[in-house]
Amino acid sequence: MLASLVVGFDVTILSLALPAMAADLGANNVQLQWFVTSYTLVFAAGMIPAGMLGDRFGRRKVLLGALVIFGVSSLACAYSTASGAFIGARAVLGLGAALIMPTTLSLLPVMFSDEERPKAIGAVAGAAMLAYPLGPILGGYLLNHFWWGSVFLINVPVVIIAFLAVWAWLPESKAKQAKRFDVGGLVFSSVGLAAMTYGVIQGGEKGWDDVTALAPLLGGLLAVVVFVLWERRAAEPLVDLSLFASARFTSGTMLGTVINFTMFGVLFTMPQYYQAVLGTDAMGSGLRLLPMVGGLLVGVSAAPKTAKALGPKAAVGIGFALLAAALFYGATTDTGSGTGLAAAWTAAYGLGLGLALPTAMDAALGALSTDSAGVGSAVNQSIRTLGGSFGAAILGAVLNSGYRGELELGGLPAKAQDAVRDSVFGGLGVAKAVKSPALADAVKSAFVHGLDVVLVVSGALGLLGVLLAVVWLPRHVGQSAADPAESEHEAADAV
Repeated sequence: MLASLVVGFDVTILSLALPAMAADLGANNVQLQWFVTSYTLVFAAGMIPAGMLGDRFGRRKVLLGALVIFGVSSLACAYSTASGAFIGARAVLGLGAALIMPTTLSLLPVMFSDEERPKAIGAVAGAAMLAYPLGPILGGYLLNHFWWGSVFLINVPVVIIAFLAVWAWLPESKAKQAKRFDVGGLVFSSVGLAAMTYGVIQGGEKGWDDVTALAPLLGGLLAVVVFVLWERRAAEPLVDLSLFASARFTSGTMLGTVINFTMFGVLFTMPQYYQAVLGTDAMGSGLRLLPMVGGLLVGVSAAPKTAKALGPKAAVGIGFALLAAALFYGATTDTGSGTGLAAAWTAAYGLGLGLALPTAMDAALGALSTDSAGVGSAVNQSIRTLGGSFGAAILGAVLNSGYRGELELGGLPAKAQDAVRDSVFGGLGVAKAVKSPALADAVKSAFVHGLDVVLVVSGALGLLGVLLAVVWLPRHVGQSAADPAESEHEAADAV
């Protein structure tokens, strides 16, 4: 839980510090983009190799090493004095996160029984989600009182406590028989995931027809195809592709990916809504995400009992139905809506998320054997992370399209029009500069329209999750580590 919390902090805190870092480090827009991208690319490329290292050398050893890397690189980020040094430190931080996440997930099917595992998954998921509002709250406080590097120092005490806890309490586990290094599998999987992630980032920034987006996307897709062909011929493949014949693993992974996709619609747009439309600061927007976390914690605690009483199909289906209904309700937001409406629907969304996520993840992780837990968890995490990246880019484009389509900017100079179209904050800045309350109201109205469109699309994805759960998810997901021979029977059991 502590390891998940510290990685979750890092996802939310950097964006708060970027303005101060740009001024202090003299960073231009390209360097600011690489502050984010260097972490993301290493994180994407490193997860499957990290899972392999845990299986081969021991998950406890890898997690201890990962926490040291994460803590030291956090210190390096905090005390960087140049943009290049910070980008390098962020890349190493991404390596630490890549080692932490699949290793943490791989411990759950190994350490916990079928009955305990959903509770453990819910606890780890709840810790990661708790970081989303806590990050802006703590980060906002630190930025108001200290220098920008202080936001990275949050990681250090959590890492120290996690390291001591892992050292004292965590049992060692690894595959019974170490496989040979599948060099081709490592290279093709890492290159493919990193290239596709970079292509998605570029697509969100520059458009999907830009060569800097298309080339890495297509190159990454080609690398993934080569990876699959390589794994089918390898004597000791990095990833046992028969894992995807398991209805539990595949459906659980896909449902988790849909959840990640919808989460972007909430976690990216709502802080902007709170700050631009309701006028809060970063700390205030973090506080306003707490109802979602409260709903999540209630849902997570109720999920195992719900799945036991109604079955996993019903539990996950109800969770997705609830989060979809909440998103559609959220799409009724207008410029006159206040914190009450947002708190109501985000709490309901969190409740649905808490009901769906642990059972869906249990389906995927429960299908892993002790020997394949590391790599299998890494594959699950990689697919869900890539799905989240596509969600960020696609729903970001939906938000921009909805926002820009509602703007009427006649009479403004071309440079001012570009600033307004760039973002809601740019639009409010122009309105303040020209002293036009009418323009500020129009910018807020256009943004809320884009927000509503994003939530409708996210709600539709929630309905897709209901369909996938009912049609695809097996009736029983509790039995651990099915023998590969059983996989062909699982597909029939899914319906």
